[in-house]
Amino acid sequence: MENALTNDDIYQILESEIVSLKTAPGDALSENSLCQRFHVSRTPIRSVLQRLEQNRFVDIIPYKGTIVTPIDLDIVNQMIYQRVAIETMVLRDFIKSCSPTDVERVRYSLQIIQGSAKGIEDLETFDINDFLDKDLLMHEIWFHATGKMFLWERLTTPHPDYSRFIRLDVVGGQNVPDVLVDHQEMMRLIDARCTDGIEELMSRHLYGGVRRLGGRLFSDEYKKYFKAP
Repeated sequence: MENALTNDDIYQILESEIVSLKTAPGDALSENSLCQRFHVSRTPIRSVLQRLEQNRFVDIIPYKGTIVTPIDLDIVNQMIYQRVAIETMVLRDFIKSCSPTDVERVRYSLQIIQGSAKGIEDLETFDINDFLDKDLLMHEIWFHATGKMFLWERLTTPHPDYSRFIRLDVVGGQNVPDVLVDHQEMMRLIDARCTDGIEELMSRHLYGGVRRLGGRLFSDEYKKYFKAP
């Protein structure tokens, strides 16, 4: 007999489905359906939904139910601003202090990213989460090497706005080729021990989704994903 799912298990499943856009903004989460799906009573489901609400993934609306929140573009922009500021400083520190072993670790990570990008031509079968995980692992190297893992964990905690926007960029912005070019440029700067142009590169890399999606962010095609201005 399989072990019953814990509240944490159920939370992680639902959070992952929201972050991956499998459960889209505006979708309703039914207590009855979730109870049947996870074979649990209402009490743990309500606890999980309350936790999702506390973390801003859903709104619990009296007499209406639990609704997945829209993406707030203003918060996305602030999150990107924060990452540009922090990653610029951390990568600059890494370039100034990295060992030859650190450099080769980054190079190997880049090869892994390039491998995970294969199959991008078919988005229906492409493993978006695997690609994003490999992408983050490269960035993590300079945070780890410079002793900034607390900041890294804060930046990469699943976020109701930024985490979903990143995945929308993969699907709608078809960002993989741009991401690979940016990572190759990061590798070039590391190899050259060059700190010039880091802020410009990080800004281009992290604001890439806004650039790629452009006016479509405000179109009928995408408006269902975003909070109304």
